[in-house]
Amino acid sequence: MKPGDALPPLVLPITRTLIVAGAIASRDYQDVHHDAELAREKGSPDIFMNILTTNGLVGRYVTDCLGPRAVLRKVAIRLGAPNHPGDTMTLTGTVTAVDGDTAEVRIVGANRLGNHVTGTVTVTVEVPR
Repeated sequence: MKPGDALPPLVLPITRTLIVAGAIASRDYQDVHHDAELAREKGSPDIFMNILTTNGLVGRYVTDCLGPRAVLRKVAIRLGAPNHPGDTMTLTGTVTAVDGDTAEVRIVGANRLGNHVTGTVTVTVEVPR
């Protein structure tokens, strides 16, 4: 792994079930994550994914790409365009720095509206002894 290396993209269909299950799993009971009618009353076209679900998907993406010895050390993300049911989000990553067994990966998750998530993940890939 070296700076400039690209992680393979991960294409994720954004389903109503994924959005609701992620909100429930993270104990985020805000109505905009599970009630379409109330989400529309608040100005959204439908329910939308919460940041904790996005954070989990980003972590999954990096550890799936780097293997079972990858350990997340820091995840710093920012949300942009919402993920709604029926969207497809494509996660991409680029290694921006490497120091020994620790790397920083720049992450972008984009959907039809633009970038849903951007940020960096610091990960250690432990070397077997």
